Amino acid sequence: MSSAPEELVTRLASNYRSNTASAKNNAARKSIRLGTLEPGSALLLRHVVNPAVVLATLAAAMAFFHEPLTQPYMAAALVATLLTVQIMRPPNLDRWIAEPHTAPYAIVRTLFEWSMVVLILVALTLVMNIQHLFSRELLNTWVLATGANLAAAHWASGQIARWVSRKNTRTQRHIVVGINDVGVELVRRMNARVWTSEFMGYFDFREPERLPAAALAQLKGHAKDVATYVREHGIHSVYIAVPISNASRIQELLAELRDTTASVYFLPDIFSFDLVQPRYIEINGMPALSITETPLQGLCGLRKRMADVILSLLAIALTWPLLLAIAIAVRLSSPGPVIFKQKRYGLNGEEILVFKFRSMTVCEDGAHVVQAKRGDRRITRIGKFLRRTSLDELPQIFNVLLGHMSLVGPRPHAVAHNEQYRKLISGYMVRHKVRPGITGWAQVNGLRGETDTIEKMEQRVRYDIEYLQHWSLWLDVRILFRTLWMVLKRENAY
Repeated sequence: MSSAPEELVTRLASNYRSNTASAKNNAARKSIRLGTLEPGSALLLRHVVNPAVVLATLAAAMAFFHEPLTQPYMAAALVATLLTVQIMRPPNLDRWIAEPHTAPYAIVRTLFEWSMVVLILVALTLVMNIQHLFSRELLNTWVLATGANLAAAHWASGQIARWVSRKNTRTQRHIVVGINDVGVELVRRMNARVWTSEFMGYFDFREPERLPAAALAQLKGHAKDVATYVREHGIHSVYIAVPISNASRIQELLAELRDTTASVYFLPDIFSFDLVQPRYIEINGMPALSITETPLQGLCGLRKRMADVILSLLAIALTWPLLLAIAIAVRLSSPGPVIFKQKRYGLNGEEILVFKFRSMTVCEDGAHVVQAKRGDRRITRIGKFLRRTSLDELPQIFNVLLGHMSLVGPRPHAVAHNEQYRKLISGYMVRHKVRPGITGWAQVNGLRGETDTIEKMEQRVRYDIEYLQHWSLWLDVRILFRTLWMVLKRENAY
């Protein structure tokens, strides 16, 4: 017969297994979808504007030129609509209203994205050899008119959004639980939005003397009184910005709020981490927050790769006589191969062979690689000119075409340097979340050439990570144009 302590242990173990199994079953049954706080009219307005303008302008152009609606035009309209939805961002209604000074930038970005759509359409018609099925005059008119109409439509959408928001959303009210960096920033951002509700005030678990003085004027009371305040004042939304370490208090607050009709949202404080392309994702109904991610996930990666392929093919077509002339000059200048191949780290830290015109009398690619210095005697006579003008990097266009590199990205370093600096600089390997580039954000900000100190390499890595955090095709275009200017100035090149 079992003793009382043994029975107690057995019962506790049984309860634990039962609770664990129940928790697993509950987790398996639950799923979470990604959503938005925007009203349906806002979502419809944002996501319909671009394709509607493209189709309406095409229809108007066809009517103007008396062009019949044939199957090729129907197919072109369908493809143009799909490309527009995938490539062009919907209008940022909040920014158009809250930051009117950014309107020129938004218009330029819209025109750039439309030009990408047009380039892909042109490439498809040339590859399929169907350009004769369309009126060139009609298509030229459509392309130009659509660009102007898109800019006008984005501006008009912002004005419509402001009018609708004044009519509808101020009847909604919300409060924030937690006076901290996350709670204060949430209020600032919501006040800057077009589609928002009225902020009624803060609540907090701490006493007033422990709270930031700047927010005390908007303090409504202690967090234990939230449910009562919600019922008495008809609050529609409660945002909880309390650290997850206060899980027990959050649970109590959630239990009390179940006796109200308010929508409840929890904001985890992820902004205290070093974030690289943070985003929220859904894995078969299970939410996750990415802290470090490549900016080229999904369609973004496809867009960048397509731009790389198109521009590298164009560059090869334009520069092949120059490439041939340089190859002959290098071959005649000194003994050794024309192309210098060096092992470097590429995407996800995998080794790649990077091509360059040989500019030195040595081809170092071992455990110890000495960087070129000003006045380096290893540099050949033709190599000095090639390095000063950056023409020694031209063969990397083929690296781009092969998929080893990109036109824009963090510059690849020799494997020996990678192994050295990854131990000295925090976050060094994060720069390998994208393909290395022929040019990069660090280079156009003056960090070109030799990195003879750890401080210079740290600066370069900071710029590389900043590039990952803010990547866009428009940023790549800016870097390419600034690179041309840097090459003409010939700074730090030797």
